[in-house]
Amino acid sequence: MGRGVRGGGGGGGVCVCQAAYRVKSPDPCNCIISTLPTNPARAMSSITVPPPKCLQKTFVAPRRHMFGPGPSNVPPRILAAGAEPIIGHMHPEMLEIMSDIKSGIQYAFQTQNNMTIAVSGTGHTAMECAIFNAVEPGEGVLTAVNGIWGERAAEMAERIGARVNSIVTTAGGYFTSEEIDRALAKHKPVLFFLTHGESSTGVVHPLDGIGDICHKHNCLFLVDCVASMGGAPLHMDKQGIDILYSGSQKVLNAPPGTAPISFSERACQKVFNRKTKPVSFFLDMTWLANYWGCDGKPARIYHHTAPVSAFYSLRESLAILAEQGLENSWQRHKEVAEYFHEGLENMGLKLFVKDKNARLPTVTTIVSPPGYDWKEITSYIMKNHNLEISGGLGPSVGQVLRVGLMGGNSSKASVDMVLEALRDALRYCHKSKV
Repeated sequence: MGRGVRGGGGGGGVCVCQAAYRVKSPDPCNCIISTLPTNPARAMSSITVPPPKCLQKTFVAPRRHMFGPGPSNVPPRILAAGAEPIIGHMHPEMLEIMSDIKSGIQYAFQTQNNMTIAVSGTGHTAMECAIFNAVEPGEGVLTAVNGIWGERAAEMAERIGARVNSIVTTAGGYFTSEEIDRALAKHKPVLFFLTHGESSTGVVHPLDGIGDICHKHNCLFLVDCVASMGGAPLHMDKQGIDILYSGSQKVLNAPPGTAPISFSERACQKVFNRKTKPVSFFLDMTWLANYWGCDGKPARIYHHTAPVSAFYSLRESLAILAEQGLENSWQRHKEVAEYFHEGLENMGLKLFVKDKNARLPTVTTIVSPPGYDWKEITSYIMKNHNLEISGGLGPSVGQVLRVGLMGGNSSKASVDMVLEALRDALRYCHKSKV
């Protein structure tokens, strides 16, 4: 093998950093200049897998209107925040950013809970964090299933050895307080799971009074607000919610990969007085509470390397929500959804959720037009309008089209774009005469 030399002097060598970054510079540097043969085939090598040709091509992400159920478009301001220089995950500046994120989540959730953090992962990660920490093997869990997320919560609880029962209603429906009360009295769970914004069916579930019912039965109230936070009224403390979690990629318009979660004092009493350790080290709130400075201890211990850039983006997205005002955001999503629903009905399309008060303002479910293949409609719109809408998920598969207008995408201009794309698709897509 040839030897390397330092500096930018002559000799015809290739600077390692210039080769790696594919740049040419006349300026000398202190890197190693390679004097290896320029043709790798001439040298003996232990490499048996060659460099992938696909990675030698420049990747450019397409620009699309992300009007599906998530992720949503990320505004330039949040993209720019995520592109800021990396700092250490335990640096003082990073700890300050985490403190800002905590304050932003407390505002978005309307809670004063000290135990408020962002999990490094998507909404599924926060769902597992909630269940894995609040439930021990053999304990009872009751899930409300009116879409896919209740089904997912039940499976997660089953995997850790919980006794799982479910109450089930039709897709597009929701539960009465009386039904929940009877189920809690019958099954006596330690945790009741409910989805506030059921994105698979387009339902926003009423929450008032359910927390009190849970506490009457000595049960924690766990709520999924991934699709609703910032887009529909939500008051964690006032509504007696014990554990609440969300995601970054919906109304917040941040990239996927961070998940806000908060635990009430009642929940903390359960979580931090377990007989057994949680099944996941990564999601163990004893460690995460310290990592986020929520346990009152003077020193923070390394737990994992946080997604620094993702935290930059999450902080910026929460700052934008705070600037706009939570109530203003709720009202805008409501008005835009109503404008959209009116436009759909004027086209002769039907909404999947019959009860107007139960329609999720962030994700609208449209009954699949009779005679059309929903896959052809979504493909046509993507190809001809560069716009994403999606089909159903879980119990709504084959029954609906789903349109998400969240955060910055929640505007009448976006609605007009979707309506025109749907008109065009219904004009040109094949309609069966059967």
